[in-house]
Amino acid sequence: MEKIITVRSKEAFTSKQQLPNFEGISAQTAGTKNLCMHIVIIPPGSKAVAHYHNGYETAIYIIEGRAETKYGANLEFSTINEAGDFLFIPPNLPHQPINLSDTEQVVAVVSRNDPNEQESVVVYNP
Repeated sequence: MEKIITVRSKEAFTSKQQLPNFEGISAQTAGTKNLCMHIVIIPPGSKAVAHYHNGYETAIYIIEGRAETKYGANLEFSTINEAGDFLFIPPNLPHQPINLSDTEQVVAVVSRNDPNEQESVVVYNP
């Protein structure tokens, strides 16, 4: 019989993108086959390492804070988003989120159609 699985993430780990993450649902924690979901924090004045997700779509919901996300082959485009915004990032699109505040963190829920949260992350140097 299938069952509901609860994950209570209490400690952050540092992702390949060099940001604190709280692991949520993934192949490792819940046995998922096609998705992962976690919380990412961008500390005040910080940014992620530029990266892309090899072959996987990403959906993000910003819970708190305000961030600029640079994207494109040379990170030449950007969008600014804030709490309440949903973002969609297509597979293989290089991007780099940046916290626009020196005093407040950005907190977001990240979901991807990759069951292994970090395996498809590719560090990108434009």
